[in-house]
Amino acid sequence: MKRTVIIDGSVIYTNFSQIMGHRKFEELLYEFINVLKTKNSPLLKSLNPFKIGEEIDVKRLVEYLHLLSMRKIKEITNIMNYINPKDLEKFIESFYSFWRNKHRFMIRQEKYADDYNRRTSLEYTMTMVGDQFKAVIKNMYRQLISNTTNEFPTIMRQLPSGAQVMFLYDFIKCENFDTKWIEKIPTIWGAIFDPPAIFYTKSNKRKGIIPLEKSNSILDKIELSPKEWFRIPIFVGDLLLFNFVHKEYLAHGAGLANLFEIASPKVIKNKKPDGIIIFGLDPKMIPNYNEKWKNAVVFKDDTYKTYIGIIPDLNENDYFGYMKKTTLTVHNLIKIDNEKLPIHGSMAKITLKSGKSAVAMFVGDSGAGKSETLDALNRLDEVAEVNIIIDDMGSLDIIDGKVVAFGTETGAFVRLDDLPPGYAYHTMDRSIFMNPDKINARVIVPFNNYKEIIQPTPIDFFFYANNYTEVKNDNERIVFFKSFEEALNVFSEGKRKAKGTTAEVGLTTSYFANPFGAIQTKEKHHKIAEKYIKKMFETGVKVGEIRTMLGIEGYEKEGTLLAAKALLKLIEQI
Repeated sequence: MKRTVIIDGSVIYTNFSQIMGHRKFEELLYEFINVLKTKNSPLLKSLNPFKIGEEIDVKRLVEYLHLLSMRKIKEITNIMNYINPKDLEKFIESFYSFWRNKHRFMIRQEKYADDYNRRTSLEYTMTMVGDQFKAVIKNMYRQLISNTTNEFPTIMRQLPSGAQVMFLYDFIKCENFDTKWIEKIPTIWGAIFDPPAIFYTKSNKRKGIIPLEKSNSILDKIELSPKEWFRIPIFVGDLLLFNFVHKEYLAHGAGLANLFEIASPKVIKNKKPDGIIIFGLDPKMIPNYNEKWKNAVVFKDDTYKTYIGIIPDLNENDYFGYMKKTTLTVHNLIKIDNEKLPIHGSMAKITLKSGKSAVAMFVGDSGAGKSETLDALNRLDEVAEVNIIIDDMGSLDIIDGKVVAFGTETGAFVRLDDLPPGYAYHTMDRSIFMNPDKINARVIVPFNNYKEIIQPTPIDFFFYANNYTEVKNDNERIVFFKSFEEALNVFSEGKRKAKGTTAEVGLTTSYFANPFGAIQTKEKHHKIAEKYIKKMFETGVKVGEIRTMLGIEGYEKEGTLLAAKALLKLIEQI
């Protein structure tokens, strides 16, 4: 069963006939009836008058619904055997819910405009088309129910029923990257969200470490269909990546648009991509497919001089974590090749109401309490602002003798369970929710602008986020290392208590808390890490460990708040 519906955004929707007369409406109805058959649903009895033999005549049903949208059910009983209005009402309600449970995307081809005013006009037009489509869908549903029940509801609910995300696309040729099929793939250059955007995926957990392999001309051995794929060009930090997404996984493509900066066609025409990600490729289409690549694989391609990440089309990979982490793995491998240090962590400039400020970076694997500690800081009365620059991944460089940091994402992909009650709903108008009813439910929310995250930011505090050590004394919530060797050992061990964000359980270790490029190139990474931590000690950066206790039962919320208060005291002493 297909869960993604692509809506043509080039059509201006004004009447029910445009919806009911479209082949996709008939296909959707046929799919819904088949679902009812597999469940042997009682709703099927409402369709008995439309049976020819044992099969339901879907075309006849569509014609009847079309007529019902214009006339009351009592007025059309002469053209059809008796239909129970109550049964039909339940069928229509369920069909409407079936539609709303789909992942709904509207796409419209428009030539990208360099002129800001022209581009604004194009986006406004797309918004109007989306609003009109949504209005027609809702009115059609209401009219069908009203004509079936001969009543009009006293309470009307504006349920989300149009396109959840609208994409503007064009076909863009990359002058400096010659492949036969890439320029044929529709390239998304703009996105419009209709919140709340809620997507339900088949998986909500990430497994294992992404293997790194070598290849030659792998892109020449793969060809994606322009009818099924989209290219989403994004900036990951200062790197340009082409993310190719199969239409069935467009929910994850929407996640990219809320998490990274979309690169304009003007940029990609003249710049070779630094890396490529392909999400949702049939394993049969992956050259020399190996079972150990089933969750994801990154190839270092000698022909194209770039890294290429592939996530196979498997149900267990239907999780935004695979999209994000494969993308960041490619970013990190490129940074390591350039002698930069990728960091799996969070960083923010914390400004107090007293005027004092500091930049703190927290290193740790998923569930260590990095983002949660920053959020706890933001809720303290003494804090004026927590300006988040890095939420999950960044990189370090040495400029003018100082260690500086760069971000990668403009948004955050965080666990609902670890956020304060109500926080996610406070940002509902900007967020994408993934599986909000399950363990490890996630929300993708923007937090900063691209220009700010790619500015070099000097660091004051460099912490390892320890979520597993229980402490009672406030003086032990933050401890500083006495030597770079001691610090390097702790960061390298990467110990944490798993929080259910991955398939791991209990106390685990991950080299440098970074299984996304660091572990794949451990020897080279270690030399770079030693160089950077030494430089921190030489230049006065305070390197230590912050105990978040996020993995300690009973301290899931309080632990990060206590850690935040301990850091607040340190900043006050500056």
